Amino acid sequence: MKYSGAEITIKLLEREGIDIIAGIPGGTNLPLYSALGKSKIRHILARHEQGAGFMSHGMARSTGKTAVCFACSGPGATNLMTAIADAKMDSVPIIAITGQVPSSLIGTDAFQEVDTYGMTIPITKHNFLIRSAEELLSAIPEAFRIASEGRPGPVLIDIPKDVQLETIEIESFDRSFEEDGLSIYIDEVEIKKAARMINCSRKPVLYTGGGIILSGAEDMLLNFSHKSSIPVASTLMGLGCFPSGDNMFIGMLGMHGQRYTNYIMHEADLILAFGARFDDRATGKVKEFCPNAKIIHIDIDGAEMNKIKKADIAIQGDIKQAIKQLLPLIEHNDRKEWTKTIMDMREKYPISKKMKHDEQLPEDIIKRIGGFAGEDTIITTDVGQHQMWVAQCYPFSKPRTLLTSGGLGTMGFGLPAAIGASLANPGKKVICFSGDGSFLMNIQELSTLSELKLDIKIIIFNNRHLGLVRQQQEYFYGKEYIASQFYCNTDFAKIGEGFGIESYDLEMDETPFLTLEKAIKKEGPVLINIPLAPEKNVTPMVAPGCANYEMIGGEINE
Repeated sequence: MKYSGAEITIKLLEREGIDIIAGIPGGTNLPLYSALGKSKIRHILARHEQGAGFMSHGMARSTGKTAVCFACSGPGATNLMTAIADAKMDSVPIIAITGQVPSSLIGTDAFQEVDTYGMTIPITKHNFLIRSAEELLSAIPEAFRIASEGRPGPVLIDIPKDVQLETIEIESFDRSFEEDGLSIYIDEVEIKKAARMINCSRKPVLYTGGGIILSGAEDMLLNFSHKSSIPVASTLMGLGCFPSGDNMFIGMLGMHGQRYTNYIMHEADLILAFGARFDDRATGKVKEFCPNAKIIHIDIDGAEMNKIKKADIAIQGDIKQAIKQLLPLIEHNDRKEWTKTIMDMREKYPISKKMKHDEQLPEDIIKRIGGFAGEDTIITTDVGQHQMWVAQCYPFSKPRTLLTSGGLGTMGFGLPAAIGASLANPGKKVICFSGDGSFLMNIQELSTLSELKLDIKIIIFNNRHLGLVRQQQEYFYGKEYIASQFYCNTDFAKIGEGFGIESYDLEMDETPFLTLEKAIKKEGPVLINIPLAPEKNVTPMVAPGCANYEMIGGEINE
């Protein structure tokens, strides 16, 4: 039977288990949409290609499964690129399929032609420019293998319009064979060395990142920490890999980490970097990061070994398998002295919340929401002060319950990611924390949300500023507040209502917490605007170029 390139694409996506695709049609991918219309795959019409890309993020990150998004050529493809770059930085397995002008027009500056293949080389794990319908038969399965194998990431498939229309004879879409997955041998000798170093250490700390979640190693990590009495610090991307209510959890480290967390890290004699990069937001001044500690670094990505911080033992491999091999070699150890030091630091350096009693504190609001939202609730955030307050205060206890833009730090991520997460997890509540600046970046996806009527609650912390920019201007630029204030006081509640979404504004509400709880427990989409004083900063904060122990703010008497 003859199939077009477009039909082949859709058939292969069905074979890979894809049941939802977010995207926007255009002239160069209409054959794909024509084939999609005959498929059981559900299509979500985003209002912007970046939104479609972040919807695929929400699906992939909340489930661990590769997700797909569509865009046409030219501006459609370029609009999608921020989401692709974000996926590369945060190790998200997505397949971006873009239409392209016909092969005969490539290189002629045709209408809506850009070099999508060339432009995406630096921001993908791999990309394909398809030259024939036959090539799709191998390229699409290969794309799924690459996206999910090892350290996950994005793959782009650029398909010219004539290839989408080309027909070839195909007998069956059944797999002829199954390829073996990537297998990385974990050096047993290095594992034994690492075990000896751990058993001899007096003040070890587990420095955990998103690799724990990607590997599904959270249960192994819990057993490891409890057996050896080793406290667990997390990067932003690692939050949820270890229960925040566990006594061994010491919080998020780094630029906006708790004071006691950064101080504990500074005193450590051994750092166990499990599934984490030594990125600048986590380490601060690299030379001053854990200066007295030896380092054991275990990660699936060999390129991260010794890239920023030289490790005493570097082991490439799946973190779950590595912990499994280490666990029997680790001695039971209560580390009473180290545990007491940690408890003392927690008591000495609690998180400060000093503001006027009549002010609504974002930390309190976030904690209250965490108290009644349920541990299975999925949280998405945008980027800015609200993101750090959520990281500091929300009680994450399960993996894949925090979806945020960590490496690229993309404003506008939260709402479309929430839509994707809700689509992929029917029955689960999703809460999107945003700021007024971030929310305005992809506010058009309120239309998508209203259309789908998903159970998503949007919390907008509204200080009429680019809050984190204003905060840096206050601390580091002599309080020269340039281009960080919004002089238009946007009525987000009215905008939400305009899209048909039930909306609340807590500015004049006499019982804001009651209203908040009522709104969040409702079914369906809800938007809640919460005014904040512009002067409210997220602390502690480590200044750029400074060591993590040199924090600004966050003292108990701040």
